[in-house]
Amino acid sequence: MSNFKDNLFNNIQKKSNIKQEDIYKVADSVKHANFSDEKTVRNLIRQLARMANKPISKEKEDKIVQSITKNNMPVDMQSLNKLFKK
Repeated sequence: MSNFKDNLFNNIQKKSNIKQEDIYKVADSVKHANFSDEKTVRNLIRQLARMANKPISKEKEDKIVQSITKNNMPVDMQSLNKLFKK
């Protein structure tokens, strides 16, 4: 399991340039966040985009916010990738 976790974080870092420690910091900061609150979700998305140094269009941000706040997030990686690539 540890090898899987290490590979996962290595892949995330390669693709997004976000370090494992930063992911844990963000996860800790939203541990008790209200994900049905649009403002909270929007702030989190913007924070992650800044960390990854990746611009996010208003349209894509809106789609992600809507999916999260409506609790309509994809459950598998392929569907999740499609959401972020649109």
